[in-house]
Amino acid sequence: MAPIKTNNPYASYFDFFSRSGTDAVNPEPPPVVLEGLTATGGVISDYTSGGNRYRAHIFTSSGALLVTDLGNIVSTVEYLVVAGGGGGGNSGAAGGGGAGGLRTNVPGVQNAGGSSLTGATFSVTAGPTSYPVQVGGGGGKGVNGGPSVFGPITSQGGGSGDPPAGTGGSGGGGKLGNNGVAGNTPPVSPSQGFGGGNGAGGGQGAGGGGGAGAAGSNASGANGGAGGAGVQVLIAEAPTVPAPTRTIGANGGYFAGGGGGGGNPNATAGSGGAGGGASGTGNNATATPAIYSTGGGGGGGGSYSGVADGVSSSGAPGIVVVRYQIAASQTGTAKATGGAISYYGGKTIHAFMGNGTFATTSDWSAATVEYVVIGGGGGGGQDDGGGGGSGAVKIGTTPIGAHPVSTTIQIGAGGAQNTVGTPSYFGTPITAPGGGYGGTEPSPTSGGNGGSGGGGSGGFGAGGAGTGTGDDFPGSSPFVSPSNGWGNDGGAGRTNTGPAPYSGGGGGGASEAGAGASQGNYGGRGMQLSPTFRDPSQNIGAPGEVGYGAPQPGRYFAAGGGGTRTNTPTSGSGAGVGGVGGGGWGGSNPTKPPGTPPASGTPGDANTGSGGGGGDVNNQAGATGGIGGSGLVLIAYPT
Repeated sequence: MAPIKTNNPYASYFDFFSRSGTDAVNPEPPPVVLEGLTATGGVISDYTSGGNRYRAHIFTSSGALLVTDLGNIVSTVEYLVVAGGGGGGNSGAAGGGGAGGLRTNVPGVQNAGGSSLTGATFSVTAGPTSYPVQVGGGGGKGVNGGPSVFGPITSQGGGSGDPPAGTGGSGGGGKLGNNGVAGNTPPVSPSQGFGGGNGAGGGQGAGGGGGAGAAGSNASGANGGAGGAGVQVLIAEAPTVPAPTRTIGANGGYFAGGGGGGGNPNATAGSGGAGGGASGTGNNATATPAIYSTGGGGGGGGSYSGVADGVSSSGAPGIVVVRYQIAASQTGTAKATGGAISYYGGKTIHAFMGNGTFATTSDWSAATVEYVVIGGGGGGGQDDGGGGGSGAVKIGTTPIGAHPVSTTIQIGAGGAQNTVGTPSYFGTPITAPGGGYGGTEPSPTSGGNGGSGGGGSGGFGAGGAGTGTGDDFPGSSPFVSPSNGWGNDGGAGRTNTGPAPYSGGGGGGASEAGAGASQGNYGGRGMQLSPTFRDPSQNIGAPGEVGYGAPQPGRYFAAGGGGTRTNTPTSGSGAGVGGVGGGGWGGSNPTKPPGTPPASGTPGDANTGSGGGGGDVNNQAGATGGIGGSGLVLIAYPT
């Protein structure tokens, strides 16, 4: 090889002898910096697993994953797409709801029989390229769940309990008696779940709904069948996070469990399948809802001769999670565990969308943390129903002492129809009450009290507004709430006179009272959070001004649900609109989001604490009030 000619007499010496120094002609290339994908959408969770750093985008409501740069690590992503679970059946001793269909390409995922559920590799492109995400809602009583979508990947909603048992991602359970045939899964490929169990031929037990990992169990005499088990998919948090503190999924990261079948109260109702499935119930009782954002099936109501039948519960909304490897240099280092962890504005932020624990690690030093705590939204009323009120919002700071400190986090569930939302808390001293329920004609006609009050029902003997225990959010800084949090009253319902006959009032929101029936049935507006929690790459919360006018920037929380406007199906698009911040829409609104059962209220958005919309049963069989949105806890400290 000919020597390199250069004006530097020492160039060859450095190059060929010492192998060090700087070659003026052929300098050493700079080190390669590994950078992962650049994408936005959903709630971001960064974590380490197996020596690699991962970023997960968690969608509990519909949106999109926008990929803007491929980086130089991988151009593939792993996904979990779970549809909404089916509701328990309509009849007495009703079958449990089937779980929403589950599809994933995470390696090593298996069903109970040992069959692999891992799909093909999914490559993304940057253009930028937007991949639509749809999160299926849980089905109400006797209603199938909605499908969930990530780009070309679709999971089918779970089938409801019978009669007749629904088919779907997983099939619903059969009712009691000789016609208690379970729903079977449709011929979809690849498989997304299992069929439900049959009802007892001569008994009073109903079959359990199928799950993503196993079939629902048959009823046995008066005993209800158990819901089929779901599947564990460790995608949204590090696999090393212990089961009791995992906040995404149920039972330690399981999804899509089937609902238990109803039974005789002197026997045993079916238990819900691992993965969020609700247990069945006996007579004269309402089954608890399936666990939010798992795709679990609803529980079946029980039956007993001469006694009121039990009431089935709704299935759970689904979830979509997308993850990929990133470079460690793109993130900070968390000094605590718990929730989805992200980094913004020099702060480490923990977002709890499900129950968990905030626990310091060994490198923690005493610090004052910022927090947001939002209670679960109230459920909408069923007949001439008022909208549910939002959960209270509490924002402030609190000291966390020297390590070790472990604080329990509870995320309030949204209330079912005519049910108050449950509280959320960051340790029990910092508790945000749930929202009040919307009123129902004939009873209870008045809206329930809560962080924000529910709207009163319409119709004969129209109901009064529920009272909000919080104060009205002033609309600007400082973002420090009073001790009772932020919330407002609901709106009053209206009788069969005037321009809006039989109409329910809107539920209250954090920054506005619910509108009375004569004012348009609007749910009260929610609020934006403090700047600390306004990471533009995060899509937690709900878009601004949906249903009111031109879209506004930012994300909003804690809105009231819209009341229904009965007997006026062609009324203006404003009637019964949920408040800005994810409030559910009233059942009579002709422009409410697609996929909602006729005359039913829509649910409040997940993890916003917003109220559900009121329903209208008048000549509309199966109409229900919308479920309130689940609550939220956010914690931030200096990175």
